[in-house]
Amino acid sequence: MEKLLIDVSHHNGNIDFGEVKSDKQNISGVIIRAGFGRYVSQKDKRFEKNYAGAAAAGLDIGAYWYSYATTPNEAVTEAKACLKVIDGKKFNYPIYFDIEDKCQLYLSRAVCSDMVKSFCSYLEERGYFAGVYSFDSFFETNINETVPQRFSAWVARINSSGDDIIKPSHCKSYAMHQYSWKGTVSGISGSVDMNLCYKNFPAIIKRAGLNGC
Repeated sequence: MEKLLIDVSHHNGNIDFGEVKSDKQNISGVIIRAGFGRYVSQKDKRFEKNYAGAAAAGLDIGAYWYSYATTPNEAVTEAKACLKVIDGKKFNYPIYFDIEDKCQLYLSRAVCSDMVKSFCSYLEERGYFAGVYSFDSFFETNINETVPQRFSAWVARINSSGDDIIKPSHCKSYAMHQYSWKGTVSGISGSVDMNLCYKNFPAIIKRAGLNGC
């Protein structure tokens, strides 16, 4: 059974997660940006407030870390920063490595794949369920097809010309699809990203005892 989630960062401003929870669209969870880059100081400005608000509202929670890495070693450094930021918190959804920056577009498929493996493996070894996020065509050009088979994929495929949902076509194995950047949700001013999840991560993660659960 698919579930509807949003993903947010400080760009979404002050969010009333109680209103989000009561929205008639039946939003069940939120993926929150924890931060970006190689340093703990790059924690998202609203991560703590977003996490506390979502938890208090009873929403299921995941997180993502926006990458600027260009080598596997840099990806591990980012993983270390991410873990320090999320330490002590519980997550019902994966912790995602967000690889999409323009500095990564012209890297080889092998390098990008190794960066995903390095980040996600580092998290896995420390008791987290890790995944990878990018846009659909990036999976085609920059990531080996075995990677989303090994680490759960969250794929962006947006229909810029209408409201119909267009499913990813390049990434063949994925559990979550970001289908819109223009969602309207109670408790959030302006547009918000919308996602459909096709896997019961809260049950999987709880059963495995991962992510602090």
